[in-house]
Amino acid sequence: MDDATLQADDAVRLAREHLSSAALSDALDELGLMYQIMDSHVRPLDESSVLCGRARTGNFKDVYHADESSDPYELVITLVDSLRHGDVLVLACGRSGRIHPWGETQAVAAAMRGAAGCVTDGLVRDVSQIRALGLPSFSAGYGAIKLRGRGRLVAIDVPVSCGGVWVSPGDLVFGDVDGVIVVPRKVEDEVIQNALERVEREREIVRELRRGVSIVELYRRYRTL
Repeated sequence: MDDATLQADDAVRLAREHLSSAALSDALDELGLMYQIMDSHVRPLDESSVLCGRARTGNFKDVYHADESSDPYELVITLVDSLRHGDVLVLACGRSGRIHPWGETQAVAAAMRGAAGCVTDGLVRDVSQIRALGLPSFSAGYGAIKLRGRGRLVAIDVPVSCGGVWVSPGDLVFGDVDGVIVVPRKVEDEVIQNALERVEREREIVRELRRGVSIVELYRRYRTL
């Protein structure tokens, strides 16, 4: 995806500027897509950060020895080096608790290529440095150990399961302090429009609550809280 394409990507722009994970989750629920939010243990390194962009996926597997005949970082380098402006790395680790696919080196390289951030159900290291960098990053935890001898990237730009959600390349990924949402590309126009309407309706509800209208009356009128 080049810069001109991104500028024309209204779904990403509208989500980033106007929406939240909660609004997107509610809109997906209405379509019967109730399993598009990643596990609650996938958390932002910085709770003020907002992640929004198009998925670039990587699928990791556990390994249990350091194979000196091959380089565990070769495919990682290929993926990071191919990132474009607005890409979100989605690094699926199968919730193993052993794989650390994200650290300062990868984060700096991704930021220099204009990536929007990273989400992984694995672990991260160099947390302080990534926070200082300001690149939105979400993970299942932290740790100091290296990838070598514990995990290997086996495929890129393929459908993956990350944090309990299936993610395909190009899906819209949105993360904030409440969670990480994946919006399948085929329904994103409907989801974005629904979420925008919900945000405006909820703003009106809050305005009326501040004017003293009872929550019972507002629930009867809007059928939502």
